[in-house]
Amino acid sequence: MTDQLSLSTAAARNLAELTKSVPMMSEITPRHLLRVLPWVEAVGGVYRVNRRLSYQVGDGRVSFTQTGAAIKVIPGELTELPALHGFDDGDVLAAMAELFVQQEFQPGDTIAEGGAARDQIILIAHGKVNKVAHGAYDTDTDLGRLADGDHLGAELLAGVGSWKYTVRAATVCTVLTLGAEPLRALLERSPGLLAHLHAGAEGAGRAQNRYGEAAIALAAGHVGEALLPGTFVDYQLKPREYELSLAQTVLRVHTRVADLYNEPMNQVEQQLRLTVEALRERQEDELLNNRDFGLLHNADLRQRIHTRTGPPTPDDLDDLLSRRRKTHCFLAHPRAIAAFSRQCNAKGVYPPTTSVPGGTVILWRGTPLLPCDKIPVSERGLTSMLAMRLGAEDQGVIGLRRTGLPDEVEPGLSVRFDGINDQAVMSYLVTTYHSAAVLVPDALGLLESVEVA
Repeated sequence: MTDQLSLSTAAARNLAELTKSVPMMSEITPRHLLRVLPWVEAVGGVYRVNRRLSYQVGDGRVSFTQTGAAIKVIPGELTELPALHGFDDGDVLAAMAELFVQQEFQPGDTIAEGGAARDQIILIAHGKVNKVAHGAYDTDTDLGRLADGDHLGAELLAGVGSWKYTVRAATVCTVLTLGAEPLRALLERSPGLLAHLHAGAEGAGRAQNRYGEAAIALAAGHVGEALLPGTFVDYQLKPREYELSLAQTVLRVHTRVADLYNEPMNQVEQQLRLTVEALRERQEDELLNNRDFGLLHNADLRQRIHTRTGPPTPDDLDDLLSRRRKTHCFLAHPRAIAAFSRQCNAKGVYPPTTSVPGGTVILWRGTPLLPCDKIPVSERGLTSMLAMRLGAEDQGVIGLRRTGLPDEVEPGLSVRFDGINDQAVMSYLVTTYHSAAVLVPDALGLLESVEVA
């Protein structure tokens, strides 16, 4: 073994000055939703959305309970059927729920035949069905799809009619059906339900437009001194109010750390920077997933559609685009965008790309597909894709916040010094206030049951 001729590198490092990076974190994402949302000031912490009076109520989805292979509808969920909206007799609803019979269908099976008597109410507990009508040129016309929680034939509560389309199972389906005879027997022994249905039928004739809003009487194309109709625009008596939600945390830093270990990087500054990043990530998550104001939960049920097969196809995105007069952007999980790209590749379609703050994204029909990993993907590999019209001027989706806060460091985000405790620990209260509002129902659309596996 030879003697060392020079200073070792390990010893030399003790005298060398290290080059360090600022603290990094994997949680930071492009946060496209926070970038594209037009932010509106909510003075007083509340934003009220005034709309024209609408008569459409109760066109919702029902929920079920499962014990083994047996599936039952939750009685209270039957009020999601339009004719039962507002009916609160729990005993009658429980009796009605017991009358539903569980049935299984295979792909391609006919559940209801177009033109036949509409003699049953159908609740879709699991699976996907297609609505098909006979077209004008001897071909079948696709009228859309329904899936878990949707219902068909609720008009039976108002009287027997006929099916206007054929309902076929697209996948293995489990449905609950209530026939006309058991329903008739229930009505005969439930005068309260019968009176509720009669009252609903009397109010069903109120004039309304195709969006369910109270109609405005107008005259057009007349000649001479025709008698013009009188009218007024009716408003909702109880418009929805959005209260600002908040995300908060208390950041603690020991004074010894701030005093002795503040070079070359300010410890308090770096702690606050990473805390603000995490708070902004949580803010975007809340804007999507909060059950009160989150966009995934506030899309109107008439603006929700299902994929034709499973993965998102160009046809599916075209269906989503066609439901609003203007779409500024799509928002989807990166895996959903990858699944859409695979479908485009299979069809030989290659969408263009565009640069946006935070990266390069795909364009479909001139509308950017923005990635957002806050949109959940279920264990079965299902997710949703959103389409949004943005801004108050276009009656779209808006973000709500309050700026001008004390100790504000970013718009709508404040950092307040909260003192030093007996352990010499400094505290900072970090707060952001936020919410989101959908000004009219067709501003936000949802493509559901999107397979990404």
